[in-house]
Amino acid sequence: MTSGADARRDFTVIVPAFNEAPVVPALVRELRQAFETHGLDGEVILVDDGSTDSTAEIAETSAEGWQRFKVVRHPKNLGKTEAMLTGAAASNGSRLVLFDADLQHSPDEIPKFLDKLAEGWDIVTGRKVGSYDKRAISTVYNRLSRHIFDVPVSDFNSMKAFRRSVLDGLLLRHDWHRFFVVLAHARGAKVTEIDIELLPRRAGVSKFNGPLRILVGLIDLISVWFLLLFSRKPLLLFGGTGMALAASGVLIAVGTVYLRFVHPIIGFDPYIPPMGYRPLLYLVMLLETLGFLLVGFGLVSEQVAQVRDEIEALRKRGR
Repeated sequence: MTSGADARRDFTVIVPAFNEAPVVPALVRELRQAFETHGLDGEVILVDDGSTDSTAEIAETSAEGWQRFKVVRHPKNLGKTEAMLTGAAASNGSRLVLFDADLQHSPDEIPKFLDKLAEGWDIVTGRKVGSYDKRAISTVYNRLSRHIFDVPVSDFNSMKAFRRSVLDGLLLRHDWHRFFVVLAHARGAKVTEIDIELLPRRAGVSKFNGPLRILVGLIDLISVWFLLLFSRKPLLLFGGTGMALAASGVLIAVGTVYLRFVHPIIGFDPYIPPMGYRPLLYLVMLLETLGFLLVGFGLVSEQVAQVRDEIEALRKRGR
């Protein structure tokens, strides 16, 4: 538990921004106003993710005189996940608030997240309230994620706040900010959510549109599911699949021998194709080869998982 006064001082607002020049002056102004209105004394880090429209320069000009506002730059566009991690690395607060630069959420929501963290939660996510263009896609994605990963929140890609310690040892690959909550929850983080109002975008365009984004999101979801389900016990997948293939090969081999040698003896002469039983023999060889290869791959993967767990244990012991 954290006192209300400490919760409103020891924090950092991280603002990933890519080509958001039209909205940046209003962003800085409203953030500053919210800090004054709610008695907030944290820092703000705007991460310019390789913008080509002077987003960083406009932000610095708009925030002139605000000592606790700073801009960090990426030399090229890397993505929201990388921007979040860069902001976290440059921050001093023990609590981090991820706030989008497009002002589709009000800065007045920030103290609500901080107060909720002060209750003892590790991550607080926002559940969007209001209409938006991608509601159907977002609803399907969120429901699918919640069902697959069994995480007690209903919106995985919204404003969120979390303790800095949640990032320790957490590997986030490109575009995995969507699964930050999922991965942290799998490591034991306590997660909850609050309702936040979704506002219309004031200027600029969304950076997350198009059918390709849907496909990438689906592939990433499968990747994270595989990581969480099988990374600790890879033999369950590779060994189980390999043994199933090998067993299928044995059954086909037994059936082939029966048809070839037993049926003719008991007076039944089955139809024999021109190539004889050679295709079945090839199929048996293929299934057995693949089966044993997968089992062997699973055993090697188990050794890799064991080494990784030992390294993680040593890292924790050295902290």
